Amino acid sequence: MKRIYSLIITAFALLACSQLINAQYAQIASRIPGLIQPALSGSLNYKGYVELSGVAGVGTNKANFVGISTTQGFRYASWFFMGVGLGVDMVRSNSATPVGGGFQSGQRSFTQTKAMIPVFTDFRFNLGNASRVSAVIDVKLGASWLLGNSYLSMETAYLSTATQFYMRPSIGVRIPVKSESMKNAVNVMLTYQLLTNNNNYYYYNSVSSPTLSAVGVTLGYEW
Repeated sequence: MKRIYSLIITAFALLACSQLINAQYAQIASRIPGLIQPALSGSLNYKGYVELSGVAGVGTNKANFVGISTTQGFRYASWFFMGVGLGVDMVRSNSATPVGGGFQSGQRSFTQTKAMIPVFTDFRFNLGNASRVSAVIDVKLGASWLLGNSYLSMETAYLSTATQFYMRPSIGVRIPVKSESMKNAVNVMLTYQLLTNNNNYYYYNSVSSPTLSAVGVTLGYEW
């Protein structure tokens, strides 16, 4: 008899829990249109960027990058934008005597020219009146990958095909295309780029992991 009572109580408890869960799901579902509607109506201030950049390597192991990228996201305040982006870079090692010489070395293939794909989160800060020429600070953080199986050879090191940590801060000016429209503008920025990974090695010292640093210019258009 006690077992029957306990089964009945358990059944009621499960039924009550299921009702609460269903109520929570219903409440969440009822809020979804309210979250989607601002994005569809444009009240979240959607913005897009396309950028062309060129950066030259600095240090012993140099590599030059020329690339194009796009970022899509939202402006959360008049001075702050956040989005996600994707790019394609052509990278060329700037070394007189590159490691591997472009030939096979054991199981590894080395080359001085590669394509690279960066994926990143983009944080952008506008300083000043958006209807006039103003300052802009941009920070991209993410990861980047070399395409293909060969390694990028440099003077005394190589860049592996493993995931690279990608950081790209820029500072410059924002120039509105039209004074009556603050949304469209051209950006001209000085850029620093950093790539690093524990699987990048010096040719004669596999303990250390070199990084690639580069500086240059980024030209962008926003809408």
